[in-house]
Amino acid sequence: MEVGLNNTHKFLSKIATNDGHGENSPYFDGWKAYDTNPYHPLTNPSGVIQMGLAENQLCFDLIHEWLMNHPEASICTPQGGFDFKEIALFQDYHGLPEFRAAIANFMSRVRGSRVKFDPDRIVMSGGATGAHETVAFCLANRGEAFLVPTPYYPGFDRDLKWRTGVELIPVVCESSNNFKVTLEALEDAYDKAKESNIKVKGLLITNPSNPLGTFFDKETLKTLVGFINEKNIHLVCDEIYAGTVTNGNKFVSIAEILEEVPTICDHNLIHIVYSLSKDMGFPGFRVGIIYSYNDTVVSISRKMSSFGLVSTQTQHMIASMLSQNDFVDNFIHESRTRLAHRHDMITRELAEVGIGSLESNAGLFFWMDLRRFLKEPTFEAEMTFWRIIINEIKLNVSPGSSFHCNEPGWFRVCFANMDDATVMVAIERIKSFVHETRMLEIKTKALAKTKKQCWQNNLTLKLSSRRLEEIMSPHSPLNSPMLRAQN
Repeated sequence: MEVGLNNTHKFLSKIATNDGHGENSPYFDGWKAYDTNPYHPLTNPSGVIQMGLAENQLCFDLIHEWLMNHPEASICTPQGGFDFKEIALFQDYHGLPEFRAAIANFMSRVRGSRVKFDPDRIVMSGGATGAHETVAFCLANRGEAFLVPTPYYPGFDRDLKWRTGVELIPVVCESSNNFKVTLEALEDAYDKAKESNIKVKGLLITNPSNPLGTFFDKETLKTLVGFINEKNIHLVCDEIYAGTVTNGNKFVSIAEILEEVPTICDHNLIHIVYSLSKDMGFPGFRVGIIYSYNDTVVSISRKMSSFGLVSTQTQHMIASMLSQNDFVDNFIHESRTRLAHRHDMITRELAEVGIGSLESNAGLFFWMDLRRFLKEPTFEAEMTFWRIIINEIKLNVSPGSSFHCNEPGWFRVCFANMDDATVMVAIERIKSFVHETRMLEIKTKALAKTKKQCWQNNLTLKLSSRRLEEIMSPHSPLNSPMLRAQN
């Protein structure tokens, strides 16, 4: 018996057939546009340049050099093959002890060694995506919610909501104060959730922020901790961009707050999500980390990690690499230097043509302000302009609406996933568009001025003709018999 394609969904689960993955978002539509027409300097120079992917590709020369000097780190080389059997058979979901120790060491050094991390609290997961979902499963039931300051990473709608049934409630932040989180905004979001009979179980922050490229100062973090402690809800801190802060000494981890003021809150409410996808540039290795100060969360999340473990081959190599402090410190320093150079170069070039951005010094992106290019301050106008950027300028930048930004006209631009030459091509495309737009504006204004002048001239001519007609009219005072008699 044949079954029509439109009947197949009724045999599947709701999770399998709903749109919870979020691929209908313009955030992912931009990726699809790139995938169908990718830029290549030789084979497709007019293709779409990918500026919507937050990858860190600026230091792979350092990684390559280390690998060449340490062939024993891989079990697939003659030098490292002696460990093949032991590594291939290891399947404990706690992870290799040396791996957990190396991760704890790296997390500490990324944060300037101002805070220490306990290897026994390191729980591995399949990337930050898996880590976030696991934490959501541990902390909230279906229908309960997390507060999330806007704008926030579009993937959270998938990572935290799709399979868990958890809700995300926006904490609205505005450009008037550089999108900073305020206590008033937190209280407002919390109260609205209560009015809707939604139980709030936690606050989720990204520090540094994706997409803003900013990070929280110490006082703001203390305010957030005080808020969650008062409400008796959890605080989940996504710190996956901690190593991208170009002035690293100023970055403050939530772990530092707990060490500095141990009595500031119930530590059982604090959880950190981390990964090597951004700071090291290893998204393909799927190394996600949960670091919780709650013993029960550590235990349960470790059991849940069975559904998304990091391969022992990857653990083995990462442990070898991140255990060497000289390499780690040099990599962190060099990565921050190169990111700062790339960030400053592109934002400076855009500023020359009048395109501004939110001041930032973290992340693999910046928050570009294109509000003046919108025909009107609406999200419909933002999407119209975004399609121009994709289809005409041929750049994949992500519109602010996909990040739940409440103000149209902001776009996230990624800059670390390409070489310098590609960056310059992208910059020239933007400059050309701005120049053409200005020329069009000048022509439009000139045309409007010409039309207005013509209208005024025609009006003067019409008035003059009308005056002449009045003079020559039989009813004109000039044609009266008395006036003719006087003459």
